Amino acid sequence: MSFKDLKKQSSLGSLTQKLVKEVEKMNNTSGGADERLWKPEVDKTGNGYAVIRFLPSPEGEEIPWAKMYSHAFQGPGGWYIENSLTTTGGKDPVSEHNRELWNSGNEGDKDVVRRQKRKLSYYANIYVVKDPTNPQNEGGVFLYKFGKKIFDKVMEAMQPEFEDETPINPFDFWQGANFKLKIVKKDGYWNYDKSEFDKVGPVLEDDDALEGLWKKQYSLTAFTAADQFKSYDDLKKRLDYVLGKKSTRAAAQETEYDNYAATEQKSVSEEEVMRKLEDSYKASKVTDAAPSVDVNDDGDDAMSYFAKLADS
Repeated sequence: MSFKDLKKQSSLGSLTQKLVKEVEKMNNTSGGADERLWKPEVDKTGNGYAVIRFLPSPEGEEIPWAKMYSHAFQGPGGWYIENSLTTTGGKDPVSEHNRELWNSGNEGDKDVVRRQKRKLSYYANIYVVKDPTNPQNEGGVFLYKFGKKIFDKVMEAMQPEFEDETPINPFDFWQGANFKLKIVKKDGYWNYDKSEFDKVGPVLEDDDALEGLWKKQYSLTAFTAADQFKSYDDLKKRLDYVLGKKSTRAAAQETEYDNYAATEQKSVSEEEVMRKLEDSYKASKVTDAAPSVDVNDDGDDAMSYFAKLADS
């Protein structure tokens, strides 16, 4: 770039814009959002709308979704945000601890269990048909993380309750149906009750284009691979510290999200609370698969969950 061009850019302010964009890129590559993941957005009233299409199983895989259990709660020693070993049928220290509390006969212990219970989430590949808030996503293949409420709607489509309803496979390229995602904010949480499947039809008319989409899909088995879970002993050590059973901890266990959660004040926005917690957790785990934090419980979105925690 010549000096003349440099001066021209200065007068137009374009250089400043370019530098801002570069900083944003740097921020996004250091523990930022996973670009593979698509998530809907809502307006100021808490309403949101998008149209997506669930896609078939990726090449070489049998199931078109991945199921994950995890825990996300705060104790005297900080935050516990970990994938649960019960996802793959193993024993998990939090589940064992919760079982002991539940059987103690103390109603206060049951309240603690409810706060520490497993969070259920699902992951699937989707094709974004319509995204009014971010139209640049339309026509793209993404991973989508969702909760039990949306999964129940998927199952209802596959196994309808009434005999006059025709079952469909929402994950089928040709005989599936688009999913109209309708979000309404109720009591501080995202509600998906009005979401519904559209009429049956192909994702695209051209089979070559469909094959192209299929080859762009992401692995789902990677979510439940062994490297996505800490060992029982490591989880137990972390749990003991979070519950205040340890007086000291190793420096390697000290994470930013603990410090942030401990000093969080009301002056910080709800969005900042959620972003800090999620970003800090992602930065503490070096993995290739999607982030393991799931704060969705029965379809509640992550933003709503952490916002509730911030206000508590």
